[in-house]
Amino acid sequence: MSNDLVHDFLLGFIKLHILYHANKEPIYGQEFQNELKRHGYSVSFGTLYPIFHKLYRSGYLKLKKANVNGKIRKYYSITKKGIKILEESKLKIKELFDELFSI
Repeated sequence: MSNDLVHDFLLGFIKLHILYHANKEPIYGQEFQNELKRHGYSVSFGTLYPIFHKLYRSGYLKLKKANVNGKIRKYYSITKKGIKILEESKLKIKELFDELFSI
């Protein structure tokens, strides 16, 4: 399988993972990078931040800035539009998962 194709799959998974966690609580880049590491992924900020920005610009995330130790930290939370797409995606993923792993 092409490394580019695997990369595309993983970017999609990361987007869904971001929406999932942003639905639970506000998240920020460093914290989420650590969450991905916990799952065995090594994702650079050069990959991660553009994903956050695209989800924000597309209306799936909202942004709140906070001053943390003199630095501005961007916290992302899910929007109603983000919740809708997350729920739709979860149904599609479950359907595909069930088909891929059926006996």
